[in-house]
Amino acid sequence: MSTATAPIPRLLYRPEDAAEALSLGRSTIYELMADGALRFVKCGRSRRIHHSELERFAASLTDQPH
Repeated sequence: MSTATAPIPRLLYRPEDAAEALSLGRSTIYELMADGALRFVKCGRSRRIHHSELERFAASLTDQPH
């Protein structure tokens, strides 16, 4: 009998992890946070981005005309 448990889904992402999840650069994530385009919460001195915010941001992106 296996005692392995399913991994707990991540709720909050560090900016570096959010950058990886969105396939963007770390600096771009910080710029989006500073511009208010990507909402975040502060936990002490750390910033965290909720997974639903990453989904909202990705869904808001549209194709740009060439």
